Amino acid sequence: MYHPMIHPPLAVTVDLVLMAVMEGHLAVLLQRRETEPFAGHLALPGGFVRVDEGLDEAARRILRDKAGFAMGEDAWLEQLYTFGAPDRDPRMRTVSVAYFALLPSAQLAQAVGSRDDLDLEPVVGHPEPLAFDHTQILATAHDRLKAKLDYTPIALALLPDMFTLRDLQIVHEAITGINLNKPAFRRRMIDTGWIEATGLRETETAFRPAELYRQKS
Repeated sequence: MYHPMIHPPLAVTVDLVLMAVMEGHLAVLLQRRETEPFAGHLALPGGFVRVDEGLDEAARRILRDKAGFAMGEDAWLEQLYTFGAPDRDPRMRTVSVAYFALLPSAQLAQAVGSRDDLDLEPVVGHPEPLAFDHTQILATAHDRLKAKLDYTPIALALLPDMFTLRDLQIVHEAITGINLNKPAFRRRMIDTGWIEATGLRETETAFRPAELYRQKS
């Protein structure tokens, strides 16, 4: 005869690290919590996974409900890591599956403009400790992003469809915190085969109009 085991209560949550480059700096979308625990503290947007949904489905629902927009198919959304320290949530034992997404700055700015409890803060040197273990989650996402720069075109998710090599260098410098050599960086990006010239040039710029590039399909 089957004897069901009695387990202590455990919940699964999803937390989202949504990043963009704003004015040359890497920024993350944070939400001011209204309820305990950590009422009044900044936190990553997140929520509990429902019994009738998968993890990816929960991530997209939370992105829609808390960040105010639906994830497009062309956005970079990746499962980051699972965080399960026994004391990470004072309410009960919870396991969080963290996701991170890279989005053009205009999308996150639109989300912030639609809700009073959302804000964009710098990934490095944000103004206050985050709720739960979200400072650790954010640091893990930043490390993952830096590690992927050399072998994937992940930085292109932070740019519009057409961009200059100057724009691409600004994104790389914002992520790494390092000033890069301009000629060497441009040669390396072209040599990757990830991007291609469009034959068009930027308009309405204070600089000499630079050639526009796009991700190679």
